[in-house]
Amino acid sequence: MMTKPYISVVIPVYNEQENLRQLFERLTSTMDAFGRPWEVLFTNDGSRDNSMELLKSFHKQRPKQVRVIDFSGNFGQHMAIIAAFEHVRGEVIVTLDADLQNPPEEIPKLLAAIEAGHDSVGGYRRNRQDTFFRKYASKIINGIRAKVTRIRMKDQGCMLRAYRKHIVDNIVASGETSTFIPALAYSYSANPGDVEVEHAARAAGESKYRLYDLIRLNFDLMTGFSMVPLQAFTLFGMIVSVFSFLFVVFLFIRRIVVGPEAEGLFTLFAILYFFVGIGIMGLGIIGEYVGRIYKEVRRRPRFIIRNIYEETND
Repeated sequence: MMTKPYISVVIPVYNEQENLRQLFERLTSTMDAFGRPWEVLFTNDGSRDNSMELLKSFHKQRPKQVRVIDFSGNFGQHMAIIAAFEHVRGEVIVTLDADLQNPPEEIPKLLAAIEAGHDSVGGYRRNRQDTFFRKYASKIINGIRAKVTRIRMKDQGCMLRAYRKHIVDNIVASGETSTFIPALAYSYSANPGDVEVEHAARAAGESKYRLYDLIRLNFDLMTGFSMVPLQAFTLFGMIVSVFSFLFVVFLFIRRIVVGPEAEGLFTLFAILYFFVGIGIMGLGIIGEYVGRIYKEVRRRPRFIIRNIYEETND
């Protein structure tokens, strides 16, 4: 019988062949030194490079501890994590990116916080080694998220996080097709916490998140955990309607007093275009919520697993 692991480390992988060998060496060294039974689940998210071959070699080196989930295509980072969540065996689950920007040597900090009584722990990056745009865009988004939702995370973009098993089980049971895992875990946590972790510059490869992907991710966060965007737009529409009515009354009285006039035509066009723009934005917000409903009700598979490489209890 295989020893049940205490810790399960979950790592999504997409075209990370340059970083995987160093990641594996540093991770195994860290976890061996921790002294508790552990496992690592790599999810190959449709990599087009040599990542899958490396992952299979890791499994051959440590068949009792390394498990590999192979997707049939690219389904995204969060779905790769969810797939691993469905198969973890540990009491504590740690998520880690494969790019080595979050050092695996920081995992014991999160485990110490979990053992101190927290049921979920998020890392927040000290001296973040990203571009100026990524750092300050993240600060703005964190601020908006804090005001729009009730989620209080210091660093929502850091994927170095640890959860108790019941948190992960609730995330899996939710069955959502579009979700933001750290926020969902926070909503299920009775005693969430944060721990400062180191952050390194990417040594090799390139970021898999384009600007569009980051925007999509934050749409999922805002629309998946709050009704504030819809409520704010409704309130704004009510205010605009009141001012529009007053403006119409003003123009009616002016026409009676002054008579017909052509002046101010371009001002009226500017006001009209402004309201049209606001209306289109509102339709976009409504569309985000409708789109989420559509994705949920059609019930298509969130991901397709081609194979799982693991040692069985036979």
